[in-house]
Amino acid sequence: MPHSLRAEVVRLALAEVGVKEAGGNNMGERIREYQRATWLAPSPWPWCAAFVCWVIQKALENPQILHRLKLVEPVDNWRPKTARAFDFESWARKRGLVVKGENQQAKAGDLVVFDFSHIGIVVADQAGRMIETVEGNTNTQGSRDSETGDGVWKKNRDYKLTRCYITLPEGS
Repeated sequence: MPHSLRAEVVRLALAEVGVKEAGGNNMGERIREYQRATWLAPSPWPWCAAFVCWVIQKALENPQILHRLKLVEPVDNWRPKTARAFDFESWARKRGLVVKGENQQAKAGDLVVFDFSHIGIVVADQAGRMIETVEGNTNTQGSRDSETGDGVWKKNRDYKLTRCYITLPEGS
């Protein structure tokens, strides 16, 4: 998958593992950077969706990926800008992307929307019950809310926590 959106999203997400909040809950310059990738002004709000928006925004800065995707609308109009995890499903459907149910296999580069209003990026093809993800606004124990999430972490979660998977395009 050289120069594919899916591969670049995985690469960028993995490179962010270990970024932590600074100066308080849902705060810090890196968290604000993620939040600026959404339509909502940066402030101390839960930022899992903002992290995913930022990763996709950065991936779309690669001209080779843009060439492969052949987007007909401006990139900034195509990419997600929501601050809510559940909004990703409607964003994907409006763009004709595949939205898979929890019982379908997750693939590296998919976005995963969880039942508990949280989102992450699948970084390895699913094997068995567990999916390997990178998520923002989570912690090393697995929590993900605005009280206990403290950074970007690699996680292994049971697929039964999934609401849906969104398949990002490869491009041709």
